[in-house]
Amino acid sequence: MSDLTTTIPEKFCTPIKEGGTVPSVTFKTRVRIASDDENPFDWKDVTSEDIFKGKKVVLFALPGAFTPTCSTTHLPGYEAVYADFKEAGVDEVYCLSVNDAFVMRQWGLKQGLEEDMTP
Repeated sequence: MSDLTTTIPEKFCTPIKEGGTVPSVTFKTRVRIASDDENPFDWKDVTSEDIFKGKKVVLFALPGAFTPTCSTTHLPGYEAVYADFKEAGVDEVYCLSVNDAFVMRQWGLKQGLEEDMTP
C-alpha cells in the first residue's frame, strides 16, 4: 500500500493575513471578445499581480455555485455589504469557487448580477 500523504510547502498552507501578499499564480479566465456568437468569450491568462497588486481587495470563496447556502446566504451577504467595502476603500470584491467559468457566469446571471462586459 502506498503512502498517500503529500507534503505541501508551508507557503501554500499559511493563510494570507490582512495586508499580506497573494501568492503569484496564473488564473485561466474567460474574457469577452467582439463577436456575435452566443458565447462571445475567449481564454486569457491573468496573473495574481494583475488582479491584486496595488489594490485593496476582498476575496471570498464558496464551496459551489448553485448550492442553496451559497445562493441564499454567502453571495447575498457580500452583496449586502458591498457599498460598505467600497466606502472603506476596497477597490474590488472577488468571488472564488471550485466551479468553472461557464458555471460561474450562469450562476451570477441567475443571481441577478450584472454581467462583466470588460473586454
